[in-house]
Amino acid sequence: MQVILLHPRFNARTITLTHWHILLAMLAFALCVALFSSFLYYLTFKHAAGLKLPFVQQFVASATQDDASRKDKYVKENLAAMAVKLGEMQAQLMRLDALGERVQGLAGVKPQEFNFRELPGRGGAEPSSVAMRQLGMSEFQIALDALAKDVEHRADYMNVVETTLMTNKIKSKLLPTIHPVNVSYNASGFGWRIDPFTGRSAFHEGIDFAASTGTPIVAAAGGVVIAAEYHHEYGNMLEIDHGNDIVTRYGHTSRLLVKVGDIVKRGQHVADIGSTGRSTGPHLHFEVLVKRVQQDPHKFLSAGADQAKIAALSKR
Repeated sequence: MQVILLHPRFNARTITLTHWHILLAMLAFALCVALFSSFLYYLTFKHAAGLKLPFVQQFVASATQDDASRKDKYVKENLAAMAVKLGEMQAQLMRLDALGERVQGLAGVKPQEFNFRELPGRGGAEPSSVAMRQLGMSEFQIALDALAKDVEHRADYMNVVETTLMTNKIKSKLLPTIHPVNVSYNASGFGWRIDPFTGRSAFHEGIDFAASTGTPIVAAAGGVVIAAEYHHEYGNMLEIDHGNDIVTRYGHTSRLLVKVGDIVKRGQHVADIGSTGRSTGPHLHFEVLVKRVQQDPHKFLSAGADQAKIAALSKR
C-alpha cells in the first residue's frame, strides 16, 4: 500500500506501507483502547460511592454479593468436610476409650487413678498478643487431619498393648501358682532329705502337703489331664499339662475326680488326699515338671502368693 502526501510548500511525497506496518498500527490502537478502558474502570469503581450512578452501584453490589456467596459456599463446603472428619474422630475416640478401659482392667490400674472419660487438667500463663495468632481455615484443616492420624495410631498402639496384656494374663493363669491344698505348711520340701523308708539321704522331687484323708485337691493351674492312673510309687496319680512344657503331678490321692483328656480350670477340685502307693500317711505329693524335669514347686507357689498380694493392694 502506498500513501501520497501533498502540501503547497513541499513536493509530493510517497510513503509505502507494508502489512507489518498495518499490523503494528492495529496492535498499538488495541493497546491504547485497553489502557483507556482500564483507567476508566479504575476511576469509575474507585469513586463509585461518590458518583452515585444507579447502574454502577448495582454492578458493584452484584459483584460484592457474588463474592460473598462464593466465600459462603467455600466455608459451608469446608465445614461439611470438617463435620464428617469430626464424626469419624468421635467414633475413634469412643473406641479408644473402650480400649483404654479394657487395658486399664488388664493392667490392674484403679479407675479413679486414670479415668478415660474425664478431661485431664490443663493450664498455664496467659500468652501475650505477640505469641497468639488466629488459625486459618487451611491451617485448622491440617491440624484436624494430623489429630485424626494421631488418634488412629494411638488406637493401634492400644490394641497391641491389650493383646500383649491379655497374652500375659492367659500365660499367668496357665502357670501352677496356687496351692493345691488349703494347708498352712508342708511336711517335706523339695531337695535332699532322709528317706522315711530306707533311712538314707535321697532327693525329694516335690513338696508333701500333710492333711486328713478326703481333703480336696485343686488344680494349681488350668490345663489338660494327661494321666489319671494308679502308679506303684505315687499310688493314685494325676498329671495335668499346662502348656509350654509345664506339667503338675499329684500323688498318693485317695480318689481321682477327672479322667484323661478332661480340661480343668484353675482351682478346680480334681482329687482328694489319701495315702496310696509308697506313703507313710495321708498327704499330697506335689511336683512341677518343666520339660519333664522336676523343679522346686515353691518358686511357682511363692510367685502366685506375691501376685495375690499385689492384686489385693490394688483393690484398696
